[in-house]
Amino acid sequence: MALRIAIDVNRYVDFVRGVDEAVACFRRAREIFVPFIVLAELRAGFRGGRRTTANEAVLSRFLQSDRVTVLLPDEQTTHVYADVYTQLRRAGTPIPTNDLWIAALVIQHGLALFTRDLHFDHLPQIPRA
Repeated sequence: MALRIAIDVNRYVDFVRGVDEAVACFRRAREIFVPFIVLAELRAGFRGGRRTTANEAVLSRFLQSDRVTVLLPDEQTTHVYADVYTQLRRAGTPIPTNDLWIAALVIQHGLALFTRDLHFDHLPQIPRA
């Protein structure tokens, strides 16, 4: 089965820094999806640093790959978001709002999530890459 992954900020950073595990996963992936919120978080981080232009150039090259797609929410995403929010609230395991959006998109599109954030472990319906 071909690997279709959605990435979190920490794994994009790992990839850019050449972390072996991240590089190997990105290479294995047939398709790499970047949730819109991850793109926003990356750019917010770039603006707060000293290498904004260089970081934007690397990101731009990455986004131009035929295997990379930015994931945008639609009305169906809002239903999945509400389901995940309710699930986590009932379990007493809330996660940050931005990560709820990531989770909703990953579930909606049937992707594996590549992240180091442990709070996604509270969502067993999300396979990990």
